[in-house]
Amino acid sequence: MNRVALDGDAVLAQVREWATALGFSQIGVAGVDLAHAEPGLLQWLDNGFHGSMAYMATHGLKRARPAELVPGTLRVITARMNYLPAATRAGWQAVEWARINDPTQAALSLYARGRDYHKVMRARLQQLADRLAQHVGPFGHRVFTDSAPLLEVELASVSGTGWRGKHTLALDRDGGSMFFLGEICIDLALPVTAPAEAHCGTCSACIDVCPTQAIVGPYRLDARRCISYLTIEHAGPIPLELRPLIGNRIYGCDDCQLVCPWNKYAQRSTLPDFDARAPVGSATLLQLWQWDEATFLRLTEGSAIRRIGFERWQRNLAVGLGNALRAFGDADADADADGADGSGAAAIRAALRARFDAAGELVREHIAWALAQTVSPTPPAPPATAAR
Repeated sequence: MNRVALDGDAVLAQVREWATALGFSQIGVAGVDLAHAEPGLLQWLDNGFHGSMAYMATHGLKRARPAELVPGTLRVITARMNYLPAATRAGWQAVEWARINDPTQAALSLYARGRDYHKVMRARLQQLADRLAQHVGPFGHRVFTDSAPLLEVELASVSGTGWRGKHTLALDRDGGSMFFLGEICIDLALPVTAPAEAHCGTCSACIDVCPTQAIVGPYRLDARRCISYLTIEHAGPIPLELRPLIGNRIYGCDDCQLVCPWNKYAQRSTLPDFDARAPVGSATLLQLWQWDEATFLRLTEGSAIRRIGFERWQRNLAVGLGNALRAFGDADADADADGADGSGAAAIRAALRARFDAAGELVREHIAWALAQTVSPTPPAPPATAAR
C-alpha cells in the first residue's frame, strides 16, 4: 500500500479494533509538540522533586520531545490498559481501606499483584505495531510503557486517553485511573485525536488523603515524600520522619486513587495477567517477613515487585512491622497481646530479632528502628468519600 495514499481515519479505526482484541481499553494519537509542558517539567526538576531518580534530570527536555527520542517520529499512538483483576467486586475500595487500616496486613498497590505490566504492555504494543505494519507496510516505530523518557500522562492528555488529575495520574471519565499507559512512536502521519477535558473540578480528595502530603499542590508531586517512590525507587534508608506515615504500605501506595470519586467507574481487565497472585495479594506482614531471598525470587518471578530486590523488600517490611508495633501500643503492656494467629506484638518482635544478625546494614538499621516503635500513635481518621 502506498503510504502517501493512506486513509488515516480508516487506519486509526482499524488500529482501535486490533487494540480492543489485544486487551487495550482506549487508543489515541498525539502530535510531537509538547512545548507547553516544558516549563512545568523544568520547574519540577529544579525543585528536586525527582529525588534520587537522576535519570529524570539526565534526559531533561527530551521527555517532552518524542522526535528527539526516536528520530523521524511524527505521531505517538497512546494506549490505555485496565488492570483491576477481573474478579474485583463492587466496593473494592472499602476492601483496600480495610487492608490499609489493619496494621498486620501487607498493603501492596493493586497494579503490582499480578504479572509485571511492563512485560504485558510492551508485548501487546509490539503485536499492535506488527499488525499495523502488515496493513500499511514497514514503518519506523518503537514501543514504550513506563520505559523511556516520555511524558506519558501529557501524551495521554493531548490525545484524549485521559486528563492529568490533581494527583498527577491520568484519569478517564469511563475508567477512573486504574489503568496503565503505553505508547508507540511512529513515522506515520495518522490524524491526531482530540485532547481530554479535565473533570477534577474543585475536588481535592487526593491531595487531602495523601499520608505523607507528597502532593504539594494540584498537579504537583514531590516524589521524595511519595510512598511509591520511597518503597520502590529509593534505594537507601527511608527518612525517619516519613516511616510512621508509611503504615503497612510495603510496595507502592493507592490512597490517592482509592479516594478518587472517578474510580467508581474503574473497569476490570479483560486479561488474566493482572489477576492477583497468591500470596502477595492477601498476605500478612509477618508471612512475607518469613521469606528468604530464594523464596522472594521464586514467588515474585514475572512480577514488578521483583525489581526492587530482596534488600529493599525487607527494608519496607521492617518499616511496616515497626508501624504495627506502634499500633499495638506499649511493649510492656502488650507483651502478651498476641492474637490467636500469632500475629501480635510479641510475635513481631521475635521475628524482627531473629533476622537482625544476618541482615545487611540497611535492613538492620530499619529493624532496630522497628523494634523501638512501642508508642501507639493517634489512629488515622477513616477516609471520607469525596463528592464530585
